[in-house]
Amino acid sequence: MQTELSKELGVEHAIFGFTPFPAVAAAISRAGGFGVLGAVRYTAPDELAKDLDWMQEHVDGRPYGLDVVMPAKKVEGVTEADVEAMIPEGHRQFVKDTLAEHGVPELAEGEASGWRITGWMEQVARDQLDVAFDYPIKLLANALGSPPADVIERAHAQGVLVAALAGSARHARKHADAGIDVVVAQGYEAGGHTGEIASMVLTPEAVEAVAPLPVLAAGGIGSGEQIAAALALGAQGVWLGSLWLTTTEADLHSPALTRKLLAAGSGDTVRSRALTGKPARQLRTRWTDAWDDPRGPGPLPMPLQGLLVAEAVSRIQKYEVRELLGTPVGQIVGRMNSERGVQAVFDDLTRGFERAVDRVNRIAGRSSQS
Repeated sequence: MQTELSKELGVEHAIFGFTPFPAVAAAISRAGGFGVLGAVRYTAPDELAKDLDWMQEHVDGRPYGLDVVMPAKKVEGVTEADVEAMIPEGHRQFVKDTLAEHGVPELAEGEASGWRITGWMEQVARDQLDVAFDYPIKLLANALGSPPADVIERAHAQGVLVAALAGSARHARKHADAGIDVVVAQGYEAGGHTGEIASMVLTPEAVEAVAPLPVLAAGGIGSGEQIAAALALGAQGVWLGSLWLTTTEADLHSPALTRKLLAAGSGDTVRSRALTGKPARQLRTRWTDAWDDPRGPGPLPMPLQGLLVAEAVSRIQKYEVRELLGTPVGQIVGRMNSERGVQAVFDDLTRGFERAVDRVNRIAGRSSQS
């Protein structure tokens, strides 16, 4: 399952696995894929350094990358406190009322929220990069499109490829013009922030738009057969995120959430602004319903919404309030019906890929050995 891009990066399979969990990212690299650690949850540089140290010890010398979230345009002089002050009191009251309606307990006195979106702030992401470039990362991905020009230049100076997520061919062309090396074409089916174009349409459009730059297909991919389809559409690999949430190496800290993911079907997600202020696919819950209800105040724009709901999300997760408990996840959640190790997932993906290739060869009148 190799392509020009996977060969350039020195990986056995053109499977790029995005995850917030270092143990999952390392296992993906050890299994012959390319693990990409999501950095958005790291609020302090030393926390990221600690986990990158751990990955260095557990990837067995295999390559890996980092995913950050930073805007292409910088806003000078804006602090988190400045952003917090922009949140309307009516929205704060709506959060309080919704949590009270469902009996969500308060955090203990002095207990800080464990979930913050400070990683969306550009300076936080830049601090993360100051750490990351001290490690032998091979790929830097940005979830909000092309990173600032100076970041691209810095990465290239250190021999690091730069990837950017795109939800349309127009976005893909903008990334190419900005000088990135890899486009991740993320379809509507994907978990997290995503656009409105489905993967089957988006992938070939992006491939055509930025050729000869490599494109990774993302969104709704969770089987080897789907990987084969993505490569047939011109992609040089796949970018998988949701699939790893129910692996045994993942650390969701919530048995109740794992059970919800295992029980969910492909129709149990919704594209909602409830979590961050931008449309993000996630499990549909009473929480997303409340924010999407036209009778309510509606979500605030990013990053206000993420700061507004940070403590609420921590409380919901800590106390595992089932009707409100959710997470970003794609429509592929319908296939995530058992807990397995990362290696077992890879074995299943490679077997499915081989089946698909054999099937196409038979249809074309060729044997798999020819």
